[in-house]
Amino acid sequence: MGATGYFARLRECVGHDPLFGLSAAACIRDEEGRILLLRRSDGDNLWGFPGGAMDLGERADETVVREVHEEIGLEVEPVALIGVYSSPEYTFAYPNGDLVQPVTIFFECRVVGGELRPDMQEIIGARYFGPADELPPLRPCCVAKARDAFVFQGQAFFR
Repeated sequence: MGATGYFARLRECVGHDPLFGLSAAACIRDEEGRILLLRRSDGDNLWGFPGGAMDLGERADETVVREVHEEIGLEVEPVALIGVYSSPEYTFAYPNGDLVQPVTIFFECRVVGGELRPDMQEIIGARYFGPADELPPLRPCCVAKARDAFVFQGQAFFR
């Protein structure tokens, strides 16, 4: 993920110091209830949920719709809030050294169009996983999101 616009200006001021990373992520399920995870190209070989950073002037639900379409070509509609993930234990460093404490709004989303096709720039793989499957390597916040996605029954989690 390259820093552009707003975040690039912030990074000019703070360097690699920690920043809150406001983002939205999508839980997309197939007809068997498995969750879609994406393999990112940023070099850390970790998988995660579709989604990304909010832009200034954008709502979280708009962010998740835009990011899913950009990353994997699907058109989605957010239908429920699974949770908000903001714990300091989820802080991580990007390969360039930028530190981020994510604040992620995680939506249950329904596919309403498009075709699943990773952009092959930011996203280099996509696969559905079930609760009994061994999950690929994930950041700690994505481990929590996956666990919550498999047990979600309509009440949001705050982690």
